Amino acid sequence: MESTVTTEPAEKRQAPPRPGYGQLLRTRGAWTFLVPGFAARQPFAMLTISIVLLVRHTTGSYGAAGAAAAVTGVSMALCAPYGGRLADRYGQRAVLLPGVVVHAVAALGLTALALSHAPLWALFAAAVPTGASVPQVGPMVRARWGVRLQGSPLMSTAAAFESVTDELTFVVGPLLATALCTTVTPSAGLVTEALLTLVGGLLFAAQRGTQPSVDAHAADEHARVPHTSALRVPGVRVLIVTFLGIGAVFGGMQVSLAAFTESIGEPGLNGVLYGVFAAGNMLSGFVCGAIAWRASPRRRLAVGYAGLALTASALWTAHSLPLLAGLGLLVGVCIAPALITGYTLVEALVPAGARTEAFTWLTGAVALGQAAAVTVAGQLEDRLWGGAGFLVPMAGTVPALATLLLLRSRLAPRPLNRTVARGVGHRAPVAVD
Repeated sequence: MESTVTTEPAEKRQAPPRPGYGQLLRTRGAWTFLVPGFAARQPFAMLTISIVLLVRHTTGSYGAAGAAAAVTGVSMALCAPYGGRLADRYGQRAVLLPGVVVHAVAALGLTALALSHAPLWALFAAAVPTGASVPQVGPMVRARWGVRLQGSPLMSTAAAFESVTDELTFVVGPLLATALCTTVTPSAGLVTEALLTLVGGLLFAAQRGTQPSVDAHAADEHARVPHTSALRVPGVRVLIVTFLGIGAVFGGMQVSLAAFTESIGEPGLNGVLYGVFAAGNMLSGFVCGAIAWRASPRRRLAVGYAGLALTASALWTAHSLPLLAGLGLLVGVCIAPALITGYTLVEALVPAGARTEAFTWLTGAVALGQAAAVTVAGQLEDRLWGGAGFLVPMAGTVPALATLLLLRSRLAPRPLNRTVARGVGHRAPVAVD
């Protein structure tokens, strides 16, 4: 249902049912950025698993593979918010055009170093620009929806639709990367990722008519006046912690599934198992977006995240393919509600001029959690028993759940007559859910 940011508690407000996906997709100009946006974000889901499989092949160590992927993730997590801030200031095209070129060159350089059996420090050095230049297409698409749907009840539907799209990429991406790495050559996944990023990013950047506008006067004002970061909004900081836990699930699953399938002599099933996990996520996201919820976003986030922590904590007990596939499916089902609700809350908590940055803080948090997870899971798989890496999703989600429950009051939308964080200013009513 739709609720508007007012001084009345969100839990007590009621409104007409949420519009559906069909109405959303009939939004004028939507398809001009949706199709190239999907192509441009697809490589993001291929990057980590492609690095893990390539470096594991050339070094023989999951620890080294996880560490190289982690450097990429940390670099992306640290740089993504600044890329989002630049996009808010100077326009998406100005950030995308150089970014996709740098990323393609860096990823191909990392591939060449791995194939030449370069020392690990050299792989780390190449992984830094590879991660730093990952184009933040998902947040940019969400920002474009914000321009098209400002003040519309369709915003919540758009948030759900984008989460479904994200999860569809995480169904296709790992399957494609694993198939390329295991049936063609171990370097094929990362090479394809680089080329898709370049082509998809350029096509997306070419859609200038739908990007949020930034005029010369606004850019000049940004140059003279310090920008207030979305990180100043307390609710964004709480969401970052919860998204770190989600990243831990993604990273822990990628490394541990690869190790598990190799240990049973079926490495090709890695993509299938990860696809089952991502498919649960995608289907759950589709359903969440179609339901007119009566529960408030904060309550939905708490309940959904509790389910995620519970199912993720059971992964390490799975010792067979059917059980692991079933648990992976349940974990995926629980991730989507948390992602959708988190992104929906950004619309209520953050002013329009800082939303791309806020979205990139969240995607960066997922990348950082994933980076830490692939490192720890790789070490556990190398040094302890097979399947020990499945402890990482539990270790990431349980503390995040505790933080969310303790600080959930900070996720309440601010009343119109109050200032949202220092320097952010007042806001017009925004559709929350």
